[in-house]
Amino acid sequence: MTQKSLKTELFKTYKLALPIIIGQLGVILMGTSDNVIVGRLLGPVSLGAAGIANSIAFLIASLAVGGMAVIAPMVSKLLAEKDSPKLSALFFNALLAALLYSVLLSLVGFVVYRHFYILGQTAAIESLGAPFFFLIMVANIPMIFFLAVKQFSDGFSKPAIVMYITLLGLVFDITGNVVLIRGLWIFPELGLNGAAIGTIFSRLLMLGILLYYLRAQPAFRLLFHFPRWKADRALLTEILGRSIPAGFQAFFEIAAFSFAVVMMGWLSETELAAHQIAINVASTTYMMATGFAHAGSIRIGEAWGKRDATGIRLSGRAAYTWVIGFMGLCSVVILLFGQWIIKIYIEDDAVLTAALPLLMIAAFFQLSDGAQSVGLGVLRGLADIRIPTYITFVAYWLIALPVGYMMGFRLEMGSVGIWLGLLLGLTFSAVFLYARYNKVSRRPLPA
Repeated sequence: MTQKSLKTELFKTYKLALPIIIGQLGVILMGTSDNVIVGRLLGPVSLGAAGIANSIAFLIASLAVGGMAVIAPMVSKLLAEKDSPKLSALFFNALLAALLYSVLLSLVGFVVYRHFYILGQTAAIESLGAPFFFLIMVANIPMIFFLAVKQFSDGFSKPAIVMYITLLGLVFDITGNVVLIRGLWIFPELGLNGAAIGTIFSRLLMLGILLYYLRAQPAFRLLFHFPRWKADRALLTEILGRSIPAGFQAFFEIAAFSFAVVMMGWLSETELAAHQIAINVASTTYMMATGFAHAGSIRIGEAWGKRDATGIRLSGRAAYTWVIGFMGLCSVVILLFGQWIIKIYIEDDAVLTAALPLLMIAAFFQLSDGAQSVGLGVLRGLADIRIPTYITFVAYWLIALPVGYMMGFRLEMGSVGIWLGLLLGLTFSAVFLYARYNKVSRRPLPA
């Protein structure tokens, strides 16, 4: 493993990861813009309601968000093996998987909507949050299909189009939020629900443009070979066999953070708003870090297709190198400018006081968060999903949440205690996923 070859892999990973990162940033900025606009126009109670509704809706969608990510390394592997017929079949069956996820998760969301009161929030949060949650669950359907289709442009190592479409969707989302929340021109004033309706239309727009682009481009026309568009039980089973455990990896982590939102609501509306700001900042850097994870999984899938064991290890090393450097920089920025970052969201002294210590903790778990994200990504590229799923379950549900609850409520450390529990869980996940990758990447390549 020469230094020259590592430099080459670092460049290739960067080239692939950059548009993915910008696209991921666009996705998270949709949520950030929603929060900033809601906080500025409607105040901390609406911000808290939107925060808890978005958290629960994304928790439910996380099974599909994490699950769809397994498809891109499957695509890059098939491309390396020059198996065009299976690529077309994979495309159609990935859409079937997205349909299954959409139906099942929408049913779960409807049950939660009908029983929103079980979250134990204040009457004001509940009355605003329930209808907003329902609309966000509707918006999740085009998002799931967009993510499924996106895997193919990423797997072909052509993620730039998704970046441009996502940025366009961001502009449309921001405009829709302002227009529909306040009511401008011919549009009525819809308040908080206007932000969710804007999200629905922006996601439909993104899906439509991506499908149109792929259908028009010669490089992707093999995906639209309609005679091969048939339900393939074996292939669909393979997709679901990988995607369901991968979905639970995302679910266990996001569920821990979503339940932390619920616990914040037990403390006060101010703590809930503070948590929403801090977690939104942390989520922004995390989503950018997943760009390196996604790029690593694609590069590893390609190396696997070529039966290149050295390439697999180089790809993993490059992904880890990039994410540690990037998240280290994010940590420094948060430590230096935390107070100014919070003021972007809201001018409220009580929320600022509550959010600042949480943001400082977020600065410290940047490295752990980035490393565990890449760990999951590179192991997905190797189709090693079951053991990492167990690791994430232990990290978040046996460590992060119990420790956070104990420190937050039993030891009366409040929101800081809850966040220290999250820091501990992330660190455990990062260490054990790296150990798992070290072990699996040195095994003989499977067929």
